[in-house]
Amino acid sequence: MTSVIEFPWQQEAIILHSQYLINSFQHWTRNSLLDANGSPLETAQALFEAPFALVSHGTDSDPIFNYGNRKALELWELSWEEFTRMPSRKSAEEVVQEERDRLLSEATTKGFITNYSGIRTSSNGKRFYIEDTILWNVLDEQNQYYGQAAFFSTWKFLT
Repeated sequence: MTSVIEFPWQQEAIILHSQYLINSFQHWTRNSLLDANGSPLETAQALFEAPFALVSHGTDSDPIFNYGNRKALELWELSWEEFTRMPSRKSAEEVVQEERDRLLSEATTKGFITNYSGIRTSSNGKRFYIEDTILWNVLDEQNQYYGQAAFFSTWKFLT
């Protein structure tokens, strides 16, 4: 029997992770990722239900996604369980892996980068172009490197 996680934002680990995403974005960009001033649970829900796409991965050598909000799950046409088992490199076409790797490395060095654009592919092969993406390093409560996240609110499907 498979359990389907419909509301991952209710899990303690995701509530904490949501705080890491928000706080790290603020740390690097000096901007707010989300205008939310409720409880940590309410903030985690608002982030998950936000109209923009937000994804993150951990620190493994071949990192696996550890977060995708509802908009990201819709774009990649995956459930929470499927998305959080997928290596983040699989979100981009193989032909752009070198550029993606370069940008991840640049973000690691600088803390964040802005205005990234590129083509992504859903699990069902739909291609979409993302624009004005911000990529940043996620920090934990001790300001230790915890992974990377990406935010974008502009995309268009390609034919």
